[in-house]
Amino acid sequence: MNRILSAHTLFPLTAALLGAGVLISAAQDAAPRLVVPDGKAYKGRKIIARVYDSHFALGHDSYNSMGTGSDGKIYYVLSSENIDQGAKMFCFDPKTQQIKEVGDVTEACGEKGSKAIPQGKSHVNFVEMDHKLYFATHVGVYSYVDGKETMGIPPAGYKPYPGGHLLSYDLKTGKFEDYGICPEREGVLTMNMDTRRGRLFALTWPSGIFYRYDLATRNQKSFGKMCAEGENGTGPAYRTVCRSIVVDPRDGSAYFTSSEGTIFRYDAASDSVSAMKGETMVKDYFGSYDPTDAGHMGYNWRQTFWREQDNLIYGVHGNSGYLFRFDPRVPRLEVMQRITSEPSKRSGMFDQFSYGYLAFALGPDGKTIHYLTGAPIYIDGQRLAGKAKTAMGEAKGLEDLHLITYDLKTGRYTDHGAVFYPDGQRPLYVNAMAIGKDGMIYTLPRITANGKTRSDLIAFPGPLKK
Repeated sequence: MNRILSAHTLFPLTAALLGAGVLISAAQDAAPRLVVPDGKAYKGRKIIARVYDSHFALGHDSYNSMGTGSDGKIYYVLSSENIDQGAKMFCFDPKTQQIKEVGDVTEACGEKGSKAIPQGKSHVNFVEMDHKLYFATHVGVYSYVDGKETMGIPPAGYKPYPGGHLLSYDLKTGKFEDYGICPEREGVLTMNMDTRRGRLFALTWPSGIFYRYDLATRNQKSFGKMCAEGENGTGPAYRTVCRSIVVDPRDGSAYFTSSEGTIFRYDAASDSVSAMKGETMVKDYFGSYDPTDAGHMGYNWRQTFWREQDNLIYGVHGNSGYLFRFDPRVPRLEVMQRITSEPSKRSGMFDQFSYGYLAFALGPDGKTIHYLTGAPIYIDGQRLAGKAKTAMGEAKGLEDLHLITYDLKTGRYTDHGAVFYPDGQRPLYVNAMAIGKDGMIYTLPRITANGKTRSDLIAFPGPLKK
């Protein structure tokens, strides 16, 4: 019999244990607790982060959901897995150090008070066009079947999730605009935008439907499922859905991948999608994967960005941590260097987050890649091990958080050390990043205070900090 639990049932226990730096084995009653030393015992280079309070106690793990506006402010969405309260959007002003709540995401979608599973997440980074931030919404209440995340089953008195929305937030007026629900009423897992032509591109969860939305015509077009049955599939029909779409601004093409390693291209001229010929993501250095197996990204790229200085796509393969660049017009993909932390390189093991890390972005100087990734924790010389396998995207065990930079001009890799809070706690579940115009780095990890855990904003200086 499948065991079904909603996310808001599981989170308080898991968060409390991880936030306290404690791992509990499956045989909880028989196994002793393993207490992990906090950052005060750490001997390497340290970065001390400042912790902020957005006053949203329900804040849960965030994936992407950040951006730096043209006004220099940091915009972010804090997720919620509560059945009665969805995600909220905030704005942080680096000049005043003040946080402002700018809106309830469910309300922005016109669904407040509908007694439906709310808009619990934004799983995408903000993209700005004409002083509007474009983003999308995602489900935050899940059910778990055989250890795998599935769309939340509404309890008695509630309606099913109505589907993710494409939204914009006007930086001048503070108003939201809704561009409708995604195909099949799924969640929006990843999104990007061709800001020159006003087209948005998205992949849905759990089925992996690719679709585009044209702002000028208000026309939405679905291209169907791009990876078998996506994460909704079982057995041979299962595929992990890509988490990053990258846009070539020259011609409006959009690119994404499959777990088999296929690189797909949306062609703006023909308004069609096809698999690219002549290059794939299948590289020996990335590892060997069964695309029908859960708990990893396969040959999908994890996070990407377009760099106009050389008209190339830069990305990271999540599980192996290899940096690569891709010239879509050749096409040719070059593996550059493993940009995991120095301790991870020495250990020779993958990081503990089963899908790899999303906090990968180009700095304001246009040449310095910033990457937030994991590093093993050692106790009395022994590596702290986590789960051997998982069926979903999660941290299989505790690890440190390191800031890595890579200079695209000189090829210099730098591990700047581990990030800690002033009280010695480690930032956990880090899969978001925004870099301020002054080089300050912002992210949305778990924070435990007074016995309660939330996800919230922290900040620390990067190497470009002015």
